[in-house]
Amino acid sequence: MKFRRQKRDEEFINLTSLIDVVFILLIFFMVSTSFTKESHLVVSLPEATGEVPQTPPEQIEILIMSDGSYAINGQALVNTKIETLKSALEKTAGGNNKAPLVITADAKTPHQAVVQAMDAAGQLGFAHLSITTRQPEPEKD
Repeated sequence: MKFRRQKRDEEFINLTSLIDVVFILLIFFMVSTSFTKESHLVVSLPEATGEVPQTPPEQIEILIMSDGSYAINGQALVNTKIETLKSALEKTAGGNNKAPLVITADAKTPHQAVVQAMDAAGQLGFAHLSITTRQPEPEKD
């Protein structure tokens, strides 16, 4: 007896849906990944003309970023409340309110953040207060 062979369809795997899923996963991970930034504090200073005083070594620096957040001597504070700022200033100064206090604020910092830093310093009795600026660049003709 002669049996007739049945024709088999060629078997293949459809990769279209697999490629779609891989692309969706790729897009998801690209969107949800948070890129780490270096912890360097970058501040764009406003310009002013004048003399540059010599800075004493025991000065305290309040750094105000463009979003209004604070850092004292390079140490970032956990929030922008005045109580947090005052307690950090007291801890850094160690009770010495005669030390010069320098406020370094970004040129795009909200005015309220600078006034709040000055208010905190005034409430703690700091009298030697200065604001950091940079020399203007010469104009090119």
